[in-house]
Amino acid sequence: MVAADDGTWPLDFPTLFVVPDWIAAHCRLQSVGGLVTEPQPFEMYDWQLRATASFYRVRPTATVGQLSTAFHYRRAQVVAPQKSGKGPWTAGIVAAEAVGPVLFGGWAQGGERYECRKHGCGCGWVYEYEPGEPLGRPWTTPLLQITATSEDQTDNVYRPLQAMIRNGPLSELMRVGEQFIRLPNDGRIDVVTSSAQSRLGNPVTFVVQDETGIWTETNKMTKVATTQRRGLAGMSGRSMETTNGWDPSESSVAQKTAESSSKDIYRYHRLPPKGLSYTNKAERRRIHAYVYEGSHHIDLDAIEGEAAELLEKEPAEAERFYGNRIVAGMGAWIQQDRWDARKDVQKVPDGTRIVIGFDGSDVDDWTGIRAETLDGYQFTPVYGPDRLPTVWNPADWEGQVPRLEVDTAFREMFARFDVVRAYCDPPYWTSEVAAWQAAFGEAGDGVAHDAGGADARGVRVAPHRRAEGRDHLPARRVRDNVHARPQCQEGSPAVEPVRAQEGQRAAEDRLDRLLRPLPRGGVGCRRGRTSQASEERANDRDGEEVTR
Repeated sequence: MVAADDGTWPLDFPTLFVVPDWIAAHCRLQSVGGLVTEPQPFEMYDWQLRATASFYRVRPTATVGQLSTAFHYRRAQVVAPQKSGKGPWTAGIVAAEAVGPVLFGGWAQGGERYECRKHGCGCGWVYEYEPGEPLGRPWTTPLLQITATSEDQTDNVYRPLQAMIRNGPLSELMRVGEQFIRLPNDGRIDVVTSSAQSRLGNPVTFVVQDETGIWTETNKMTKVATTQRRGLAGMSGRSMETTNGWDPSESSVAQKTAESSSKDIYRYHRLPPKGLSYTNKAERRRIHAYVYEGSHHIDLDAIEGEAAELLEKEPAEAERFYGNRIVAGMGAWIQQDRWDARKDVQKVPDGTRIVIGFDGSDVDDWTGIRAETLDGYQFTPVYGPDRLPTVWNPADWEGQVPRLEVDTAFREMFARFDVVRAYCDPPYWTSEVAAWQAAFGEAGDGVAHDAGGADARGVRVAPHRRAEGRDHLPARRVRDNVHARPQCQEGSPAVEPVRAQEGQRAAEDRLDRLLRPLPRGGVGCRRGRTSQASEERANDRDGEEVTR
């Protein structure tokens, strides 16, 4: 996962500063309930200007003729709370992408200007470039889509865009309709929902994907997102997501974007301080003040009233919408904040006595190795000269888990640490597990004894299916302990709480495979050499998950 801009990243890079100036000169909105009744130029808030400058950041190596590849970011995601100004700001970006100077046109040497009259606009606006500043130019045939789950949802962007066009000089270039806007040279802006399947294959140069936090497989919006991105790739276009916080149990498009390891995605997400509780009124006020900072039209008292009422019935939804946090709904197996609170990064030196768990897949799921020390600290080991984490996503390895990498990492665990037990889930990996058993243990009951019989250690193969009564209990105890007792883990995303949509039984079985309880005496204690406290600690954990 790549970090998101929290409003503190420096803006020390070349960008098309002409774009926000063009928007202010051409896009006018009328205040709703304001004292000034005449339409006013759309002046961006600081956070909107930051996101705009970052989206139009130009690569220092950009050359004339490049389209999307001239920019640092291929697409963007902006996560902001309810009614903070995402819709009007996005409408301004759409207007610029339609007829404004949004493409890289070279580097200014001094004296260059962007003149609207040369591009069919009679407003007379002129922008003078500084030496070394990137020049902007418009698309020849712009093809844009404003996308959401429903037509009502697209109105968040489409309505302010219509007003911007009608209230200013853009009306000379753009013809507004109910479902689309005509642009010069047969260009157009279309409104698209999941029901408008026929438009999804159309070539596009820019796409707005609104409220992607509710775009899921269930409502078919995941397919919409991927289809649009394929169309953008063919035209060397770009896209922008806007959304509130999402439910991490739903595997939404917004969540997948946020968790992507791609570095050419700009992410803006101003998260409030973790130590503040949303259920505490005073602290909730501080959260609202933090996430709505810069959105000057917001009345925090009005936000508080709506949030407090929603909090009574849908607390997670209130925290997502108004607190800008990523919070699971009522159906979540473990609340993310409870899991995060157990984070406690510790250094585990080589030679430490550990138990490891291996859960393998082939092409449709991740493969990973987790480890736990004798005192209950859980972590994801690293391996190789580059100290890579022992988790493998098939998508990062041409669609298939790299078995040689996994085998190397597994064997390195035994070389570096004092591994007293390894639990392995055998499907798809029976040959490798058999080889590990031969090298580090023996088959049968899964316990390898040394010549003196002093140790109980080796590779144990966890059965793929268990009796129903045993499936749930260990994982339920994990969940109870996460909520009720201290438990240390290093915060690896590889063991985030399993999403509710996978089904509770599947989730519990998956965690059970990783955290399966150790048999009595099977924690690697040397009989006759351990302290009484260590023996009691091992006995106390018999039949339970390993937690602290």
